[in-house]
This record gives sequence, C-alpha cells and structure tokens, in this order.
Amino acid sequence: MEKTREFLKSIGLPRGDAYDLPTSEKRFSDGAQYRFEVPGIQGPKVMETLLETMDQYGIPLHRVTQTKGIMMLTDNEIMEMVRLAAQAETDLILAIGPRATTDTSASVHTEEGVRMGYRLRGQEQIVRAIEDVKRAASLGCKSFLVYDEGCLWVLNEMKKAGEIPADSHFKISAHAGHGNPCSAKVLEMLGASSINPVRDIQLPMLAAMRQAIDIPIDIHTENPKSTGGFIRHYEVPEMIRVAAPIYLKTGGSVAATHSWDSTERDARQRAKQVSLVKRMIDNYYPEAVGSKKGTIR
Repeated sequence: MEKTREFLKSIGLPRGDAYDLPTSEKRFSDGAQYRFEVPGIQGPKVMETLLETMDQYGIPLHRVTQTKGIMMLTDNEIMEMVRLAAQAETDLILAIGPRATTDTSASVHTEEGVRMGYRLRGQEQIVRAIEDVKRAASLGCKSFLVYDEGCLWVLNEMKKAGEIPADSHFKISAHAGHGNPCSAKVLEMLGASSINPVRDIQLPMLAAMRQAIDIPIDIHTENPKSTGGFIRHYEVPEMIRVAAPIYLKTGGSVAATHSWDSTERDARQRAKQVSLVKRMIDNYYPEAVGSKKGTIR
C-alpha cells in the first residue's frame, strides 16, 4: 500500500483519510471559514418566511436552496425568489428539474437502480436540463444544483462559451453520491463551484477531501428521515475546523424527504435549527469566523 499512497501524494492527493484531522487553512474570499445554507425551500412564500425568521434570530443566511426543480416553478415564482434573494443579500440555488426520479424509467426506484443517484439517462434529458438552467438564468438566477457530472461539464463549457452567464455557479448535489478526494478533484476540474459529499461522510474523510480541493464543501449538519435522519450538530465545530471553507447545510431534519414541500411552519423550524447549530459553534469553536450578511461569493 505504501507505493500506492506515495503515488497519490505525488499527484497532489492525500495518502489516505486524514485521521490526524489537520486544521484547514483555506478560506472563503472574505476570510471566513463557514456559511449557512438552508435547503428544501420550494417557493417564494416559504422563502420569505425563512428569511424573516433568520433576521429575527440575527443570523446571516448565505444560501437558500430549492430542491424540487426549476421546471416545477412558474416564471413569476422564480422572479419573486430572485427578488427575495437580492433583497436579503443571499444566494438562491435552484435545482435542475429533469433527473432520474422524474424520468420514465423505473430503474432509480428499484433496490439496485437507486445506486445511479439522480443522474440523467439519455441526451434528451441533458438537453432538457440545460433548458431548465437557461430559463432560470434568463429570469435572474445565477446558482444551480446539479446532479450529473456530464451535465456539469457541459454547463461549464456553455458558461465559457457565453451561452449562459459567466457568473453562473454550480453546486453538486449529495445525490450524485461522491465521497472521496479523487471524485471531488474531478468535479472541481469539471467546473463545480462547491461539492456536497455523501451525507454520512466522516471527519477523517472530510479532512482528506479538503486537502484535495480548494472550492467550498457543503455538508449536511442534519438529514431528512429518507436519507438517514441523523443529526450531526455536535460535529459541526470540527467540520468547520478541518474542512473550511464549508457551507453548513442545516434544517434537513424538519423534512421527511429531499423534495419535501416545506410549509411556512417548516421554514420557521428550519431557521430554529440554524440557531441551534450556531449555538454549537459559539460554545465549542467560538473563534471560528463566519461570513457576514450579504457575503455570497
């Protein structure tokens, strides 16, 4: 194994999982170590409630993520969510609509087929996914949740060619199923702006992934019942220390599933979950630096 480990090191990758949990010296552009993201906000009314509640807690929210898909939103809903994001100085991420779970194939719903994640089947689904992004971009959205590596690559090529805005950002979903430094490096090379690894990634694995890439890592601090339901609040201080820059993806335990249609009550509960995570940071890693309100890039 030593020869293999030495080769990995020679090409800029960690020799193995980082069991020594080294402190990450990498940072966001503003010098911060962590930011907050709340997922599963499917429409403008729920988003407005979330933002208002976050203001009441006095905690900056840096990302709001919609997960049901752009194709499930009207133009007016997208424009209103873009407006709310601009007003609150937060980043709005809209999910690409076509994915394995909405395709005509039943494969993803089988015990073996579920391993494909939310990846796309056939070039027509790629075309439709691109159309989803182009539509949302034309209405002012700049950040997108991507489930397929090939789709990520072509979207990045379109960005370079001027087919979609040059300031577009692509977040890789946990449903792509990546959990090692080599995969993370490939995604960074393909144009990912941030990577959400598998939800149960452990601290030594997370620390090794950080050694391989410079872009932010998005980590679930808690999860819906459908993806394990585990709550990792006490691990958050160490997550920040070893994996900065990191987006703390919080509020998932409020939902039963990934595409849960959150209510305004759910939004308030998600905001409460953020406050509970912030308490953990303040108690156990008070020197950690978070981004201020209005810092989204």
